[in-house]
Order: sequence, then C-alpha cells, then structure tokens
Amino acid sequence: MFWLQIVKNFIQIVRADQTPRQIAGGFALGSMVGFMPFLTLQGLILWLIILVLDVNLSAALLSATLFALIAYLFDPLIHAVGYFFLADISALRALWASLYNAPIVPLTRFNNTVVLGSLLISLVFFLPVYFGMRQFVLAYRAHLHTRIEKWKIYRVISKSTLVQWYDRIKNLAS
Repeated sequence: MFWLQIVKNFIQIVRADQTPRQIAGGFALGSMVGFMPFLTLQGLILWLIILVLDVNLSAALLSATLFALIAYLFDPLIHAVGYFFLADISALRALWASLYNAPIVPLTRFNNTVVLGSLLISLVFFLPVYFGMRQFVLAYRAHLHTRIEKWKIYRVISKSTLVQWYDRIKNLAS
C-alpha cells in the first residue's frame, strides 16, 4: 500500500500543473534534506528555503523520504567523506577550529563526520538531481504520459480500492 501510494504520488507530481523547474527544484532541495541527518541548523534552513521558494512541496517531501533511505544505505561512505574533510586535510583544521568557536555555527553539527559528509555529498549531487529531474519531467510529459496510462499496473493502482479509500480520507483532512 505504502509503495503504491508513493508511485501514484510521484506520477501526480510529474503531471502537476507546475513547471518542470518547480518540480525539479523541490525534488533537488528535498534530496538535500534527505541526505542530511535531522535536527541540524542547515536542515531547518533548507526547510525554510523550500517553504519560501516556489517549488513543489510534494516533490520535496517525496525526495526527502527517498534520499533518506539512500543516505542510510550509504552511511559508511558518507562517514568516510566527512572524516576525510574533518581529519585528513590538515589545511582545513584552522577553519574548523574557527567555525567551532563561532556563535551559531556549532548548531550545524558540522564537526560530526556524517553531518559534514552528507552536506558535502548533497551539495555535489544537487545540480545533477535538479537537471536530471527536470529532463525526466519534460520527457514524461512529452512522451511517457500516454504510454504509462495504458499500462495495466497503472490502471490497477489508480483504481485500487485501497488507494481510492486513502484518497477519500486525505481529501477529508484537507
């Protein structure tokens, strides 16, 4: 049920009336949120950016969920990247010491290897995720939309009583 709803939501996001830029922007910012551990200052700032900018909030929530799962799987790699930048590059040690002594910067928890590694990796992947999602939305709307609607699995998911029941409950809440 949960996965069927994610697939349905993803298709609804791609078919939404918003521009591909708005959908891709929400997806890319959500990927950054998903990569980073919760309860950090940069996570809060990213959520504020998502809410202030004209991006698709559903795409941000969906990608935050998906990338949180991916980040969990790649946690050892994220830790290694963070450790490399915190401990192995001696030229950055003075920077880390001065940032740690700054008034607000320690709230980012940058001195944690996983937090720093996930921030750096999410920054590296931001543009590829944005442009990849933008191209996907354009391709979907131009070529794939009519094909996917003909698939039997799509019709089964969209007409499933569980999905329709969930939609009715969701519409009552809004």
